[in-house]
Amino acid sequence: MSAASASPVPSAPPSYEEAVGINVNYPHPYPVPGPGEKPDGKGTNLPPHMGQPPPANNPITVQTVYVQQPVMFYDRPVQMVCPSCNQVIVTRLSYDSGALTWLSCGGLCLLGCIAGCCLIPFCIDALKDVDHTCPKCSALVGSYKRL
Repeated sequence: MSAASASPVPSAPPSYEEAVGINVNYPHPYPVPGPGEKPDGKGTNLPPHMGQPPPANNPITVQTVYVQQPVMFYDRPVQMVCPSCNQVIVTRLSYDSGALTWLSCGGLCLLGCIAGCCLIPFCIDALKDVDHTCPKCSALVGSYKRL
């Protein structure tokens, strides 16, 4: 017990620099704020702005561009804006004989339907090509080809 009483009792804990072993006289790797400076290292007196002058109050012209998605034409009417008359329309359909109609007719002829049954594909709209027209200005706006 005599050894425990021989060591002096510290009055305060050691500082961070003493505990970690940082040399107080060694320069810090980051700037230490001095008196009158903010903690971020920037002084309170900032130098005047040296660069481009502030922009003039010129009016800015804004142009709005509407982009219409490409319209996919099938065998059903399509609601769209007509590129010819700029009106919102539902297309009018007209059916024309196309490649699938003629191939179906030829296939039925090869199967022996010579007595007029080979002409049945010309009566079926599901085998014909479809043209989409505007009901207001009658402009052709798209087509759907079966083949």
